[in-house]
Amino acid sequence: MSKPTIFLLGATGYLGSEFLKLLARDYPDYPVIALIRNATAERRARLNEIHPNITVEEGALDDANAIIDQVLKADIVINSASSDHWPSVKATLEGLEKSSATRPGNPPLYIHVSGCGILSDNARGEHNPNLKIWSDIGLDLKDCDPINTHLESDIPIVAAGTRKENPVRTIIIYPGQIYGVGTGVQKTTLWLRFFLDYAKKLGYAGTWGPGRNVQNTIHVLDCADILLFIFKAALEGKAAEGAEGLYFAVTDTTMSYGEWAEKMGDYLYSKGLIKEPGCKPMPPEVVEPLGHYGWSLFGGSLVGKADHLTQMGWKPVYSNKESLLETLPAAIDAGLEDW
Repeated sequence: MSKPTIFLLGATGYLGSEFLKLLARDYPDYPVIALIRNATAERRARLNEIHPNITVEEGALDDANAIIDQVLKADIVINSASSDHWPSVKATLEGLEKSSATRPGNPPLYIHVSGCGILSDNARGEHNPNLKIWSDIGLDLKDCDPINTHLESDIPIVAAGTRKENPVRTIIIYPGQIYGVGTGVQKTTLWLRFFLDYAKKLGYAGTWGPGRNVQNTIHVLDCADILLFIFKAALEGKAAEGAEGLYFAVTDTTMSYGEWAEKMGDYLYSKGLIKEPGCKPMPPEVVEPLGHYGWSLFGGSLVGKADHLTQMGWKPVYSNKESLLETLPAAIDAGLEDW
């Protein structure tokens, strides 16, 4: 029997390259197609080092035709590239619908990595004494605040997974705040690089508002393991899909933005890289250009429980060994390589 072909978006990313390593370990004979921009010989060689059966196709998330073409060649599509790039998700769904029409009774599988931004309470950096703790069992995306991030893409994905004509097997994974030094292509997470850039410009570590908003945390190696765990369950027909196929990839540990921002500020100050230790709110001229997107993601509390994964028997390993605060200095050092 031929092995299913996987089309992977985000293969060179922080989470995507960690997942690619796990695929190479457990499914080295599964063909993988990776769409990457600026596909230099060096970047191709790096991916070939990770997975022995990978084909690199050059293209960007805005290349709708390239995405559709590759989706039509695949049995499984996994998107760990960008949870908020609607044009690429739209192209993926279009390709999946066409693919489904050519294989009645055997719909393609789509695993999409989103984020817990769907849960934001939009507290503008303040502590919320009535914060809702969401469960992913029985979760209905239409119960989330409609102005929250990720929903523009996620609601159409669920619709594709629940329709009768040309259906798609859809699964959406919602990581919390991913941390830790990566072992794949990208060593640092986007939020860390983002806040390091602001610290460099401002001379201090900053927060959206007072930084009392909280979020679940999860080590990048645990998050990649969750992606593989759900992938395996889907292959075996044991994963919930469609309207029920929504999974929080989180641990029960939560942390406020102010906690890690303060440690970031102290560490950068100790290295003589910024003017002030600790942290403080960033000024309006910095936070307001990002508008609601920034306030919702960086100023809101986003807290859920991974009840689906708990029921399925998954348990964190790396998150229990080292916390976000414990890994932060090493992650900052990795991020400073591009300072």
